[in-house]
Amino acid sequence: MAAQKEISKSVLKRLPVYLAYLRAMPVTAPDHISATSLAQALGMGEVQVRKDLALVSSGGRPKIGYPKDRLIHDIEEFLGYGDPNDAVLIGAGKLGLALLGYSGFAEYGLNIVAGFDADESLVGKIKSGKTILHVSKLEEVCREKNIKIGIITVPAEYAQDVCNLLIQNGIQAIWNFAPTHLDVPDHILVQNENMAASLALLSKHLNEQMRKGV
Repeated sequence: MAAQKEISKSVLKRLPVYLAYLRAMPVTAPDHISATSLAQALGMGEVQVRKDLALVSSGGRPKIGYPKDRLIHDIEEFLGYGDPNDAVLIGAGKLGLALLGYSGFAEYGLNIVAGFDADESLVGKIKSGKTILHVSKLEEVCREKNIKIGIITVPAEYAQDVCNLLIQNGIQAIWNFAPTHLDVPDHILVQNENMAASLALLSKHLNEQMRKGV
């Protein structure tokens, strides 16, 4: 794999897209793939794809491309998928339980060790082997397991308080599913999953296509 370099958030968001495409290629596909072919398949700029791949892999050859299996390995290694990161989840509602029960996170190096909630009626529930604990246990779990990733799936009005609690307990990266902005120190990374914004984009696109008669 190429030596680790400083990499922008935009590149980090594109790498999983490349990886998903490469993993989904049929077994009958050629053993090599070029940056040009990958760019065309994904509707991206060839120059950008070429630069991105050069950041994470040194296996590319002119007129030949990258060995597909090696490129998959290099991207996975660069993203840390082979070294699972433990995480905690706050908010054991329907979305939280769905995330706890999703086994596919393991492919991406994420292991949710437990879910937490303040609702006593939810405490003690088990979802896919993961126990729902009272939020008062968060400090203990984060300290014992050295947790650095927190997932927020609480209603928007509670999200900032939960965010603050996670940071107080050593969390450095937050995956936020609550539809609200979180105020955090500069050294904390927040990745927002705003489903309302995504639905708005889908709706706008659909309306435009209908107006065009597509």
